[in-house]
Amino acid sequence: MQFEWSYFFSLFSLPAFWSASWTVIKLSTLAWLIGLVLGFALASAKQAASRWVSTPASLYIWFFRSVPLLVLLIFVYNLPQLLPASGALLSNPFYAGLLALVLTEAAYMAEIHRGGLLSVAKGQREAARALGISALGRQRLIVVPQAFRIALPTLTNEYVTIVKLTSLVSVISLSELLLVGQRLYAQNFLVLETLGAVAVYYVLIVSLFGWGLQYLERYLDLSRRTPNALDDGLLSELRSQLPHSETAPNYTSRPGTPDALRLSRIHKSYGSHQVLKGVDLAVRPGEVISIIGPSGSGKTSLIRTVNGLERIDQGEIVLFGESFIQTGDHPDNRRQREGVRRIGMVFQSFNLFPHRTIVDNVQLAPRYHRLDSATALRNQALALLDKVGLLAHADKYPHQLSGGQQQRVAIARALAMKPDIMLFDEPTSALDPELVGDVLAVIRDLAREGMTMLIVTHEMDFALSISDRVLFMEDGQIQLDASPQAIRDGAHERVRRFIGLENP
Repeated sequence: MQFEWSYFFSLFSLPAFWSASWTVIKLSTLAWLIGLVLGFALASAKQAASRWVSTPASLYIWFFRSVPLLVLLIFVYNLPQLLPASGALLSNPFYAGLLALVLTEAAYMAEIHRGGLLSVAKGQREAARALGISALGRQRLIVVPQAFRIALPTLTNEYVTIVKLTSLVSVISLSELLLVGQRLYAQNFLVLETLGAVAVYYVLIVSLFGWGLQYLERYLDLSRRTPNALDDGLLSELRSQLPHSETAPNYTSRPGTPDALRLSRIHKSYGSHQVLKGVDLAVRPGEVISIIGPSGSGKTSLIRTVNGLERIDQGEIVLFGESFIQTGDHPDNRRQREGVRRIGMVFQSFNLFPHRTIVDNVQLAPRYHRLDSATALRNQALALLDKVGLLAHADKYPHQLSGGQQQRVAIARALAMKPDIMLFDEPTSALDPELVGDVLAVIRDLAREGMTMLIVTHEMDFALSISDRVLFMEDGQIQLDASPQAIRDGAHERVRRFIGLENP
């Protein structure tokens, strides 16, 4: 029996097939979009700290990934027998099919979203939190855009899967492509020709929407963006229009002026390992304190407690005379967020937001907190980039900069909130030696301007040259709190040996 090519081509002008194609497009697109939203809600719920939230989400995902779609279609279509009130909606095969597809796809998409959410580095959330952005704001501005970009290729593949799964809806008599084809070849017995045409229709639908989603993938692929740097002429013109950048108020330590920061009996443990053992520390306004010590001594844990990135097990932190963090506080309460806005944080690994340009990184937090108009905040962000020598790179993305440049952007981002205190967590340890100098120069300029700073560093010469006081930590305690000159002249053998002033 020969293949009837004339009949095969005639099927592409048949109104019933084009109507069925439109049904497939509506069904698959709605199922994908609704499943996308519900799947994200399920993924977020599954990751929630509360078991009352995570357990129901996990059970939903487990159940609907286990039930075959064919079984679910038949059950949903016949559900009005158990729930007569649902008959008005589910007696329509389109809505019954849509509901069954959404129930199934929400479960599958939840796991796709969860993979995307888990791929967003913890440092991204911490950087947003250090800028005083709430949990919902962190999800909306930082986590979701990155997670969606990561998950999009798999979500695109899931759309293709949904298009093909719509053929199963024929079991509840929805007039989609396969059912139209079945009715035709039941009349004329031209099975291969009819199913061949059905396959071509599916390929066309998948290709059309697949190409659209692939275009979106390419658009969101930041590695394809061309680095754009301003030329000297535009740079000079722009610089002339910018406001003078300002840092924190230059506090002076007068009698009666409260300490900028006071830590009282701070204890911190990770499981059974105690990393901070009753640390006391007072920081006067305008003071620069370097924290040195061997790895594992508690330096980073100490400054992370200062802005609430680590919860304290015991003790209290006071900020400019007002209680800021106490034992047992919820780690993201309003009082802490308000206090965190007065404390800038620069991380060891930069933690810039990769999906935003350099100038967007700097102005994001001030815009979120509505500190000024959008135009004024952009100009202030550009002025800060000029301050750290990166105005020409304002419209680049973080991956288009060197490590030293990224760290200087991180400093500008922290300064954009006009903090009263700056924290630096080993700001040069992730940099090549030739890039260290530029970052240290920016920190040195801040010290001259009177910024209160706590700096965890392994740059001993820098620490001794810039600091008012140097803290040496070991075994979770401050073993020495002294001026750089006292350390150079003193007899604390362990500290002098650590910084290389004495041979072991």
